[in-house]
Amino acid sequence: MATSMFRASASLHESVREEIQRRITNGAYQPDALIPSTVVLAAEFGVSPITIKRSLRDLQAAGALVSIAGKGTYVKKRTRVLRTLDMSKLSFEAATIQLLSITREKISDPTMRAFDPPLEAMLCVRKTINLEGAPFMYDATYVSSHVGEEIIEEFGERFVVQALERHNINVVNTDLIIDAAPAVGKVEEVFGIPTGYPMLRRFYKFTTTNPAVSCYGVVQAPFDQFACTISIPGNRASASHRKIKK
Repeated sequence: MATSMFRASASLHESVREEIQRRITNGAYQPDALIPSTVVLAAEFGVSPITIKRSLRDLQAAGALVSIAGKGTYVKKRTRVLRTLDMSKLSFEAATIQLLSITREKISDPTMRAFDPPLEAMLCVRKTINLEGAPFMYDATYVSSHVGEEIIEEFGERFVVQALERHNINVVNTDLIIDAAPAVGKVEEVFGIPTGYPMLRRFYKFTTTNPAVSCYGVVQAPFDQFACTISIPGNRASASHRKIKK
């Protein structure tokens, strides 16, 4: 029987997890690479396959690994994008958009109620924004039925604001809600993450120059993949007042 390479005083699965994470960090296991099988790792570390599986589950939940049924476990490629927090000017160089579906449904997410959305069903355009061949944002846009079919088709090819501007409909106000929530449903499949993985969510409402056209939506991305910056100018009058007092 193989002897464990870890100290008996340490939790075996935690020690295995830390060693695999170390190999990922130092590049021994490269992004998108298939790591050794459970059997191989169990033999190398001198632990049971159950211990290996538990360690791998921890790393999958942390977003370091992704498991593909019938193929194995891979090191997850990490692409972190930092953007200025302004949904009305959202754009990414070299990004591509993939349309997933266009359906008619009501807005049901309770967080969106803060925007006082319509009660009737709206057109829902779901798509992914891909960077370097991998998805890093999932977008679900709800748009009023008054929008023409030609604009709806463009929603699947362009960012919402860009599609509207091409038809002389401009955004005059953007409302945002930012929160974090566990991954559920379609986002699990899109990003290859387990149920409950933390997601950064940005809910938005666009008010446009056309009173009949309004847009609501939510952009989601794994918390370790996307971040936002915001710049808040100071009050110049207050700053001048403080300077005078000195």
